[in-house]
Amino acid sequence: MEIVTGKILKLNGWPDGKIIAVAKDAAARLLESGLDRDTVLARLSAVRADPGSFLADEVLSDLARECLRVNQPREKEVADLREEAMSYPIWGRENIDDQSLAQMDNAMRLPITVAGALMPDAHVGYGLPIGGVLATENAVIPYAVGVDIACRMRLSIYEVSPHLLGQKPALFENALWNETAFGMGSEWKGSRRASHPVLDDSAWSATRLLQTLHDNAVKQLGTSGTGNHFVEWGTFRLHEPLFGLQPGEYLALLSHSGSRSVGFKIADRYSKLAMEKHPHLDKSVRRLAWLSLDSEEGQEYWLSMELAGRFASANHYIIHHRVAEAVGLKEAAVVENHHNFAWRERLPDGREVIVHRKGATPAGKGVLGVIPGSMADAGYLVRGLGVAASLQSASHGAGRMMSRKAALNSIAKSARDAYLKERGVTLLGGGLDESPQAYKPIDTILAAQHDLVEVVGKFSPRIVRMADEAGEF
Repeated sequence: MEIVTGKILKLNGWPDGKIIAVAKDAAARLLESGLDRDTVLARLSAVRADPGSFLADEVLSDLARECLRVNQPREKEVADLREEAMSYPIWGRENIDDQSLAQMDNAMRLPITVAGALMPDAHVGYGLPIGGVLATENAVIPYAVGVDIACRMRLSIYEVSPHLLGQKPALFENALWNETAFGMGSEWKGSRRASHPVLDDSAWSATRLLQTLHDNAVKQLGTSGTGNHFVEWGTFRLHEPLFGLQPGEYLALLSHSGSRSVGFKIADRYSKLAMEKHPHLDKSVRRLAWLSLDSEEGQEYWLSMELAGRFASANHYIIHHRVAEAVGLKEAAVVENHHNFAWRERLPDGREVIVHRKGATPAGKGVLGVIPGSMADAGYLVRGLGVAASLQSASHGAGRMMSRKAALNSIAKSARDAYLKERGVTLLGGGLDESPQAYKPIDTILAAQHDLVEVVGKFSPRIVRMADEAGEF
């Protein structure tokens, strides 16, 4: 039987130390599985080259972690900010408050920042403003991704007339009441729980935290949070031939939600770890503490974030499948996109960076995305124009004009309901903090970024399901 000895490993460039023993153990398990020695050595080399990709591997995860520990450079704590913020472009400056600009300025003073941009829907967030786009060098900032990791949009288009909504309103309303679950802690029970391949994803076993979150994922798959999360029927007008469909009006379903408690707990855990690693960081940017992607913690967060993204996508899939099935429809086309996430991308000069889009839509050339308005105002299907200055990004919505507290204190239910009635919108649930009057005018926001995206279609809400209570997730 073939074996892989310490001597062989050293001849293949493995360093002395504990890592040799861990590599030998992994090699033995791979040989037992029937692989030949050359294939095993190649697999071990792949782990050493990119350990983060193997953190969820049943056989190679221990070796991957040891590689990260051995290769992790001793980071000097960098607490000093740039004296002045790097310059960055702003779209729709007249619609953005000074506090959001101050937050973005602070982010542009970070020593790891490479570039940034601010979208026209920008408003104050935690650390980075909502609508902020930030490119960093080999580091990820959990709070610049956000606490609702992979909050996203999904638009399903059905090849039937939207007049069905007026002809059978009870059918479509009941589908939303019965096939969606909203609110903090909402979950499906017993036979109502959904199944999806994401629940069998090997990444759930990669860290202790993810192992503990798997039960939450099982319970919450196919549910939505509070605040501005929604599932809504509406009229979709397609402006050009696309998806095999001709221009015209179609029935459509639009949803907005994220990764639920899974994403929140990942964000909470790794934000705290990042702040612990940078205890002397200026208080103004405390929440923008980062994790090096050369570190074990950084690679754990990245793996966890990507899993949260797959889970959020599965949430939307289940919601759309159940709601459409309840009314006997099958989608003709789907568009979906994240807007609280980080991506590895390249700048025009070829540098690889980590692009954080906190409340910003990817808008690479030809990339389709959805930019919603409010519970009563239109949303838009857009195609990205790939503008480098915006880091190939656009707004993720209209953006708040009032804080939740201000909206609750200043908008009367009668005023909100009159706004809805005037536009023919039926609201199921929905707190006053989400009143359309609390948002910037979506058409103004679209106009401010006409150079970033082109409009392909328009979605007008008709039956809107939201959580009853005010909230964030």
